[in-house]
Amino acid sequence: MKTVYDVMQLLKRFGTYIYTKDRIADLELMEDEIKELYKMQMIEAQDFQLALLILRQEKNNLK
Repeated sequence: MKTVYDVMQLLKRFGTYIYTKDRIADLELMEDEIKELYKMQMIEAQDFQLALLILRQEKNNLK
């Protein structure tokens, strides 16, 4: 995983599609979904950490 697109593809595997026309809101919703997937042990710790890092970096780039 290297980009936000890759995180979106990870979420898509679990049936989660996020698009609200507000990029920052999208990133926050994706972060919440990633946390829930990890809490339910659907994704591994490495994927969880990498996804959060990518989403937070993108959010900081937009601000």
